[in-house]
Amino acid sequence: MNQSYTYINREISWLDFNARVLQEAAESRVPLIERLRFLGIFSNNLDEFFQVRYATVKRISQSPKKGKRVFGGIDAKSLLETITAKVIHLQGESHKIFNNIQKELEKENIFFIDDQQVPEAHRAFLRDYYINHVGPALVTVMLSPDREQDFTDNTAFLTVKLHPKKGNKQASKPTYALIEITPDLERFIVLPKIDERQYIILVDDLIRYHFDLIFSFFEYEKIESHMIKITRDAELDFEENASKSYIEKIKESVQDRMFSDPVRLVYDKSISKDALAFVMQKLKIDSTDGLIPGGRYHLRRDYMRFPDMGRTDLIYPKVSPLPITGLALDRSILQAVAQKDFLQYTPYHTFSYVIKFLREAALDPHVHTIKITIYRLSKISHVVSSLINAAKNGKKVLVQIELQARFDENNNIDFANKLEAAGVHLVFGVPGLKVHSKICVIERHEDRKNRRYGFISTGNFNESTAKIYTDYTLFTSNQKILKEANKVFNFLEVNYKLKKYKHLLVSPHYMKTGLERLIQREIDHKKAGLPAGIELKLNNLTSYKMVDKLYEASNAGVSIKLMVRGICCLIPGVEGQSANIEVKSVIDKYLEHPRVYIFANQGDPKVYISSADLMTRNIENRVEVACPIYDEAIKKQLIDTFAISWNDNVKSRILNQQPQNKFVKSKTPALRSQWAVYDYYKNLIAASHEN
Repeated sequence: MNQSYTYINREISWLDFNARVLQEAAESRVPLIERLRFLGIFSNNLDEFFQVRYATVKRISQSPKKGKRVFGGIDAKSLLETITAKVIHLQGESHKIFNNIQKELEKENIFFIDDQQVPEAHRAFLRDYYINHVGPALVTVMLSPDREQDFTDNTAFLTVKLHPKKGNKQASKPTYALIEITPDLERFIVLPKIDERQYIILVDDLIRYHFDLIFSFFEYEKIESHMIKITRDAELDFEENASKSYIEKIKESVQDRMFSDPVRLVYDKSISKDALAFVMQKLKIDSTDGLIPGGRYHLRRDYMRFPDMGRTDLIYPKVSPLPITGLALDRSILQAVAQKDFLQYTPYHTFSYVIKFLREAALDPHVHTIKITIYRLSKISHVVSSLINAAKNGKKVLVQIELQARFDENNNIDFANKLEAAGVHLVFGVPGLKVHSKICVIERHEDRKNRRYGFISTGNFNESTAKIYTDYTLFTSNQKILKEANKVFNFLEVNYKLKKYKHLLVSPHYMKTGLERLIQREIDHKKAGLPAGIELKLNNLTSYKMVDKLYEASNAGVSIKLMVRGICCLIPGVEGQSANIEVKSVIDKYLEHPRVYIFANQGDPKVYISSADLMTRNIENRVEVACPIYDEAIKKQLIDTFAISWNDNVKSRILNQQPQNKFVKSKTPALRSQWAVYDYYKNLIAASHEN
């Protein structure tokens, strides 16, 4: 079987995922300002892709080692060319979409203006705004052809070319400068209304408008200015130095990232060739692999935070999170969890239940130990403050914090220092393994015994992302599950001792084999004429070993339904390979983030929630946990909500079929799964009140 027809290359699949995000920006049924924000998400995704995945492929393509490196049947150099061509196409589409959105915004009396379009009525306002808010923050570097100059980090610049006046004795050739668009500057300046018209100017154009203030020292005839954006390799390189702490090594590696190799330069395609060449030379960019021509503006990721200007009609309606039936934020959560398990599904439910659980544990005189894994945190974290509170109350608090959570390293280092200062025992995991599991175990003295309570989640303990990421969290006092969750913490502290698990699937040692065993069981059931089926909800599916096992199940006649938000290397619907596999993806208001594994098991489903995607790094090279669901009511919720997602015929797309990302069409009434899930939980509350 031809390998390239067996798997989709993961980088190409990722770009197909980002194309689905771009579809939302183009979708006329999405509110206008939300469409702008999807453009921002598309751009932010692309920035991170170049920093991580593109950079990795580039490193391999430049490696002096002999031997052909392939990625799903494509060698590294060819893959770089394919990626660049695909990105240029997507960037072109994004510019068309943005122009269409601008026209639609104008119909709503919202106008973008540039430095050449400033009305007389706004000039004083903009002068004052520039002098007080922008000018003092600018970093303007005059470029010299003879002087060594360093430019760091991933950022955007305005390139400036000053043409000297004729007869200028000080300068006969153009003078070049770079003005850094620093991230602390407000990108969108909302101007006072004129006759009900709302105007917005980007800070880039505000700067251009005040070039006379910046370059008043120079005698120039005219100024050319174009934006460029540089993206650098984000891989961390560690120095082997036994005298330095782990935190010190991470800190230095993050700092070194600022000086790492450029992997992409996006430039305004109207820039002159000589200006581009000069700037590239100063930025030390000598490769054309990652040169991406663009429009006048970059840093489109900033549109993620585009202001709503009070126009609630142009954004998604605010939806209040629902309560969890049986749990109350004004009563003891531990007492409730002692009686039964509960499932939190953010953002349909509030994340406050997690905070309440930790706050209660911090104050409860019978609680003596709290253990938790942390991967990504909110900038202001009530999770951390709860843990510090517990330590100050004399609890033994153990926190495994992952310092290598990409792009959150500095945030996690800051929190690690605060936790350590409060007396929290920090664990940094296992050398060579990221800890990506999302688990918490507390221990409480009850009737002269030690009883455990805890929660296991599919997502990060992050109040900010919990408002926009869908994730499941199981609150439980099941002693068998929590005993094994505690074993994970023991492994993190003493990692040369391997533990055995009967209930949890734990990577890196047991998850892959556990999942293969569960899939094999469905194959055996099908061959025996028993009910069989597999339903998986994932962010990514890239492990070729898992893909092959699913192909084997398909060939045995097992029906397989895959909901995959992001990368999917599996090709469905191929006779003799994957005829019984379907793959769909939902992109909508919320980011679909849970991992759920459902196995038919002869009509008595086995259901797991997990932090792990079916990626080699997750199931073989990280510490991850998949937790079985034993409560029948919660099991039903997970099966029901999977079915709702699967039956979505508004925001669901078909993956890895031609045409790629085709919307699911159905003659049945419209079903938008994220809206329907909210109604599902609303109906559960109503039913509980009736009972």
